[in-house]
Amino acid sequence: MKFKLQNNLYWICFLILLVLSCHVTSTLSKERAVLKDVFKNYFLIGAALNQFQFTGRDTLATTIVKEQFNSISPENVLKWMSIHPQPDSYNFKGADSYVEFGQKNNMFIVGHTLIWHSQVPRWVFQDDEGNAVDRETLLNRMHDHIQTVVGRYKGKIHGWDVVNEALNEDGTLRQTQWMKTIGEDYIEKAFQFAHEADPDAELYYNDYSLANAPKRNGAIKLIKNLQSKGIYISGVGLQGHYKMDWPSTSQLDSSIKAFAQLGIKVMITELDIDVLPQATFNMGADVSLSVEAKEKLNPFKNELPDSVQQLLAERYTGLFNVFVNNSKTVSRVTLWGVTDGNSWLNNWPVRGRTNYPLLFDRNGNEKPAYNAVINIVEKQNN
Repeated sequence: MKFKLQNNLYWICFLILLVLSCHVTSTLSKERAVLKDVFKNYFLIGAALNQFQFTGRDTLATTIVKEQFNSISPENVLKWMSIHPQPDSYNFKGADSYVEFGQKNNMFIVGHTLIWHSQVPRWVFQDDEGNAVDRETLLNRMHDHIQTVVGRYKGKIHGWDVVNEALNEDGTLRQTQWMKTIGEDYIEKAFQFAHEADPDAELYYNDYSLANAPKRNGAIKLIKNLQSKGIYISGVGLQGHYKMDWPSTSQLDSSIKAFAQLGIKVMITELDIDVLPQATFNMGADVSLSVEAKEKLNPFKNELPDSVQQLLAERYTGLFNVFVNNSKTVSRVTLWGVTDGNSWLNNWPVRGRTNYPLLFDRNGNEKPAYNAVINIVEKQNN
């Protein structure tokens, strides 16, 4: 009798331990949930990297990127100023390291950006005497640049932001030097040259404020024009430089659906959320802006209050709900940065502010917004 009792107690204890073990394993599994796994059936999840991160010098951010993301974009190393500073001189060191990092970690690699009005050396638009070059000369320089850069990374970089920020807020074409010298067809030429250099790469138009109807309509017109001429374009990038109250989720949803009707992919390409008081009426990401620092514009110098953390989590929840609900169209969501500490919003449009726009804090810890985003898929599956 005593033996039977001991035997039964043994099996009861064994079953209790088994249940507890399963519970602990389940709990640990939830704690280790990472973005790229959670959203694998919806879209790619990416981050924009600086040179310290893809070379491994920023070990904190590099670890997060490897664990959490399956797509990367470069902050600066593929912009014209960085990669082609002089007429006969290319600097591929940074870009090569960036691509190597992506390949080594089996990531979808994005090239940002080929044609932009900013961060372009003066020599591109001028002759030896400093005079503006003619259309043919500038087209040749564009062609050579795109052929060289895209050609070097053919089959390695999977998608390119071919033209960046070509529109004004009212949807008209921005009067950039490309526009003034070449004409409206500079956009067509850029896409043609990129497709020639790598026929298998995805090619995108990328811009901010596309949730606003006038600019969105301008982008739709631009894309339809390319399509009507048989020029290959595979997607549009909606730069997600958003505020706590702009755009509304309905604005964003309608914008995604409007672009989906064109038969192209939609990407959220530069996602971050500015939690600080608005310094200007500009709702986009015009890098030329600079506003004088004032105390009232920098209210969270030391930390973000819990109440604001919660509001940020709710904001991210609203946005990601839109992305998930449109996942047949949205192919990628890329955050513009890895941790709050290396976000560009600490210095734009007011230098020296302390901002908190991303999912990981300055110490690399997951913020409430991270957990809120992760929980969206769990709720969708229940």
